[in-house]
Amino acid sequence: MYQPRKNNLIFRFFSWYIQFIIKKDFSAFKYGEVGIKQDTAILILANHFSWWDGFFLFYINKKVFKKQFHVLVNAENYTKVGFLKYLGAFAAENKSKDVLETLNYAGKLLDNPANLVLVFPQGKLYSNHLKNISFEKGVMQMINASQKKINIIFAATFIDYFAKRKPSAYTYLQHWENEEYVSLQLLKSAYNKHYDQSVIKQNQLIE
Repeated sequence: MYQPRKNNLIFRFFSWYIQFIIKKDFSAFKYGEVGIKQDTAILILANHFSWWDGFFLFYINKKVFKKQFHVLVNAENYTKVGFLKYLGAFAAENKSKDVLETLNYAGKLLDNPANLVLVFPQGKLYSNHLKNISFEKGVMQMINASQKKINIIFAATFIDYFAKRKPSAYTYLQHWENEEYVSLQLLKSAYNKHYDQSVIKQNQLIE
């Protein structure tokens, strides 16, 4: 598997650069805050519709959660976008055995309270206008590989322009108080409930 690399200089530069390009390319980036258990790792499950998605949540972690950021990406993005590995990206090498190793690695990351792991459960990029977010089975493999002492955060991000030349981005967060027993269907259902509520809030915005 492809693991994250450490280089403090590269990390600091791109941490600054991500904040810079969000402020440069968007008229606003708005997000809520949620309460979490500080002595527990964070798993963020988010919709995936754009190149920006991981950067939005990297920014939110920098401002709100302040954990060590990790994100599961595909092998192509890991190898093509060279700096991602220095921002906590990890990936499987597209082999079935390696996929399992990668998901188990993510689960072990979640055993460290200092960590945050971002996962896009859809597995691929989809339109921002979907009515339902699909979940790949690997999400549960990752959770089951951990000790299950996790802050599970749902994130739903949407983009609108309104009357401005540049778009505004909105990320809605929810801390899901997970049951002792978690199934893929339960997780998917809870996430989509949050997603539906976020769509309603987004549709109520007027400028």
